[in-house]
Amino acid sequence: MAAPMELFCWSGGWGLPSVDLDSLTVLTYARFTGVPLKVHKITNPWRSPSGSLPALRTSNGEVISVPHRIITQLRKEKYNADYDLSARQGADTLAFMSLLEEKLLPVLIHTFWVDTKNYVEVTRKWYAEAMPFPLNFFLPGHMQRQHMERLQLLCGEQRPESEEELEKELYQEARECLTLLSQRLGTQKFFFGDAPASLDAFVFSYLALLLQAKLPSGKLQAHLRGLHNLCTYCSHILSLYFPWDGAEASPPHQTPAAPETEDEPYRRRNQVLSVLAGLVAMVGYALLSGIVSIQRTSPARGLGTRALGMAEEEDEE
Repeated sequence: MAAPMELFCWSGGWGLPSVDLDSLTVLTYARFTGVPLKVHKITNPWRSPSGSLPALRTSNGEVISVPHRIITQLRKEKYNADYDLSARQGADTLAFMSLLEEKLLPVLIHTFWVDTKNYVEVTRKWYAEAMPFPLNFFLPGHMQRQHMERLQLLCGEQRPESEEELEKELYQEARECLTLLSQRLGTQKFFFGDAPASLDAFVFSYLALLLQAKLPSGKLQAHLRGLHNLCTYCSHILSLYFPWDGAEASPPHQTPAAPETEDEPYRRRNQVLSVLAGLVAMVGYALLSGIVSIQRTSPARGLGTRALGMAEEEDEE
């Protein structure tokens, strides 16, 4: 009997099954299709077989770590949420996917990773509390830099020179995009009728993060909450497909330790690597900041001295 597929993704918070956009998208698509997965919700990307999240380990041991490729693999396994779509609906899916990436993704990155108030009070706070020591000291900052680089790529060379102008332009386009989505959805349960498709997995993930997070600076959040059909749409998907993920859980590292599993050797290895990396980072910081200095002495002085059909688990760090 083939081993079950395993999905490694960021853990949940803010009333959502995952706080990460890509992880939430893959989780939602998997729940829509009922694919049998063993889900590892973790807060340490080093425990993923690819070193990043989300990541899918197939039944033959192949590791896939890009959301679109993960969904393509699930389709190959005959779990296709778009199977009944017409050619026109397929074309609409591609068009709206491009719209999401062009108009909503930049603002989502800006909201959670660039806006100082949101980053400090919401994003960094969650990751710093959820991640194990010593990763929580330096990994959130590293992730922020990665997201800022991604935002620069998305905005391209035509971006306004002024940050204020850029922010104004991004948020204006995002509001127009949300309004268009609201008009396209209308009174339907999902974008193509009574059954969810892959487009719904992506749209839900974008909208749910904006709706659920308690953002101190919520420019786009206020506009979204005024579009009642989109709010109802998100609530419907949460209650129908994630009924036991609605309550906000405590950070995983505060819960009792899980029993030892077959992943234990990797866990021990990564714990050791985590501690070593933390020590190196702290020593480097101390040297660079002048807290600790190294002085040479003459020889005479001597020498000094780590579902629906889905079995889910909250993995401990």
